[in-house]
Amino acid sequence: MFDLYLKRNNIIFNRRVLLGGLALAALAFGPAHAQTPTKKLAVVASFSILADLGKEIGGDRIEVKSLVGPNADAHVYRATPQDAKLVREADVLIVNGLGFEGFVPRLIRASGSKARVITVTNGLKPIEKPKSGGHDHGHSHDHGKHDPHAWQSIEAARTFVANIRDGLIAADPSGEAIFRANTERYLAELDKVRGEIVAMLASIPKDDRLAIANHDAFRYFTRDFGIRIEGARGLSTEAEPSAKDIARIVRIAKERKAKAVFLENIADPRIAAQLAKETGAKLGGVLYSDALTDEKGPAPTYLAMM
Repeated sequence: MFDLYLKRNNIIFNRRVLLGGLALAALAFGPAHAQTPTKKLAVVASFSILADLGKEIGGDRIEVKSLVGPNADAHVYRATPQDAKLVREADVLIVNGLGFEGFVPRLIRASGSKARVITVTNGLKPIEKPKSGGHDHGHSHDHGKHDPHAWQSIEAARTFVANIRDGLIAADPSGEAIFRANTERYLAELDKVRGEIVAMLASIPKDDRLAIANHDAFRYFTRDFGIRIEGARGLSTEAEPSAKDIARIVRIAKERKAKAVFLENIADPRIAAQLAKETGAKLGGVLYSDALTDEKGPAPTYLAMM
């Protein structure tokens, strides 16, 4: 009888242990959807470069859409009713700031959006526009006193992704570990690309590190990598270069015996063609300043663009 009692109670005890273990496991791991959200964060970026950075940090926990798409110029962009709908329905907006996206503040107000806004240039010390450069004045996309093209610096991009990481954590705390891991991986990739650029430029004599472009968007790049890029336009592609601007570029190109004039993927090719004709330089390759290419192009990501 005693043996039977022990056996019966052992069965009862084992059942209790089993049920208790299952309960603890459920508490430890939670339901399956706690690991993978049933609804991804709706993220809207102002232009293609920021959309790519958002995708890299957010991974599968977010769905990113860009207001200004590949090969498109944010300087002259005009928002659409569809943009207002996207912004209204967004959980998070990723913007550059520094006056780059002149259409965004109005779009946010008009849409009634309650989205969390991540301004990627927060905490960055921007480059001031040269005091003599008044190219943007009188245009709707006046950038103010700072050059907004900070993504042309890989060091600045490190600040961008840190701000994106922190903003996504605030919007989706349960994804923190994923956002942090993605950021660490991407920072390592940025360091690798920076090293590759330094190695490429090392083969070019310092006196030859001059490029002529049709848009003054590369000050951060030239500061970081010790080269000089002269742009015929001001900081905004909306401003037409004056005869004085063209004459200055032609003079510099002739003095330095510039070998090529480079065209941007968002630019009017006539300016580069005029500069090439007047300087005797060849039309060089394509520069990617303010926009990525589509998936079929050579610069579909920020890393590829740099």
